[in-house]
Amino acid sequence: MATLVLLPLAACTVLAIATAILRNRFLSRYVVVIAAVVVLGSGLALVGVALDDHTPTALDGLLRVDALSAFMLTVIGSVGLTAAWGALDPLRPRDHVYSVLALLFLGAMSLAVLADNLGVLWIAVEATTIATAFMVGHHRTRRAIEAAWKYVVLGSVGVAIAFLGIVLLYAATRSAGQPTLSWSVLATTHPDLDPSVVRVAAALAILGFATKAGLAPMHSWLPDAHSQAPAPVSGLMSGVLLAVAFYAILRVQAIATPVIGTGLMRGLLVTAGLLSLTLAALLVIRQRDLKRMLAYSSIEHMGLLALAAAAGGRLAIAGALLHVLGHGLAKSSTFVASGRILAAEGTTTMADIHGLVARRPGVAVPFLVGVVALLGLPPFSLFFSEVAIVVGGVQQGLGWAMAVAVLMLLVMFVAMSRHVVAMLFGGAAAATDPDRAPYGPRLPLVLALAATGVVGFVAGPFATLLDRAASVLGGS
Repeated sequence: MATLVLLPLAACTVLAIATAILRNRFLSRYVVVIAAVVVLGSGLALVGVALDDHTPTALDGLLRVDALSAFMLTVIGSVGLTAAWGALDPLRPRDHVYSVLALLFLGAMSLAVLADNLGVLWIAVEATTIATAFMVGHHRTRRAIEAAWKYVVLGSVGVAIAFLGIVLLYAATRSAGQPTLSWSVLATTHPDLDPSVVRVAAALAILGFATKAGLAPMHSWLPDAHSQAPAPVSGLMSGVLLAVAFYAILRVQAIATPVIGTGLMRGLLVTAGLLSLTLAALLVIRQRDLKRMLAYSSIEHMGLLALAAAAGGRLAIAGALLHVLGHGLAKSSTFVASGRILAAEGTTTMADIHGLVARRPGVAVPFLVGVVALLGLPPFSLFFSEVAIVVGGVQQGLGWAMAVAVLMLLVMFVAMSRHVVAMLFGGAAAATDPDRAPYGPRLPLVLALAATGVVGFVAGPFATLLDRAASVLGGS
């Protein structure tokens, strides 16, 4: 079983080294797809292991897989495969530096969810900043470089704050006579920690990881980075980087809540969640750029996840995990489709794009389906996850916060629908050969969006996995 735990990390590392040394065009083109398949396969295999009530470890317990870790690794693999496979462009060979950075990015995110140590988790999250900073500035334009620097500065400040919180948490465990940063030990044995130190440590860690998750008011890097990065990178960042940061928040919350109670964590997460939802909804109303609109949509969804974490309870947490999967698949597909729109139209300014469904259905239809999924319409899983989060929040006494959240979701629905309808159906469409140029494979987008539409109806092992993953975090 240890081999399954190490396989994603080994595959990403070996393939990155091989790509950097060989600089082979064919290898650079397909290597990220191969790594994503390995990560996805390992995640699915570990899901089966977790459902059999096994908890595999590796490297003397430094890596540990429970139901939550296995689920998150599967999300990373599935979203990574959608973004990498969907972005294969037959007219544009992939640069080997880009491929190496993407492999390191996948490996760092896999390490973050496999680590049984908050220090290692922090290192992995910081490594994602280093890898993605160069990818955000990949186009080397003035705006891309500015966005990369903004991302580096704000992201580094966030992880530095999280580092301080983790150091204080370790100091609290030393004072209790049980020095450790193992989240499995801290979440199960509940050592006699000083509540005052844990309160400060948890607040700093939550604030730091919330910056990486794009939660307001620490969100300002996200629209710039996602709008300037290549489309598959935007899909990866939005689909799984934010989710991994949210995963870190859940782990810290599970450790701190038994020591200091729910008050502080709930207050921080409700504030960040509602502020994120409100800012995203209001800013999308006047948004002009397609990719920035999708970036603000990511802030909206992270705000909803923050409310789910604040509510706690098995229903809200299971709904949040389902939301992570559905949002990752839909958002990565939509960002890939936006990249194809840019290739076809030469712009992402929505006012300059009209009648896209009639002229280029091959790029317009996947984008439209992805937006419908992101807006939470049935039969897509985001509908079921949003209902679960709202109902779970009401059950936990957050009815007023959920009412505000539903209102902001409605504002976002109207604003995004207005922009998308005008772009895809409105205006006088110029006569153009539809889909004259190949923009990449459509199968990965079809599979990802189909999975988003089906997974909400799947019971059996998947429901059991969500339930067990929620129970790992103390959901009751």
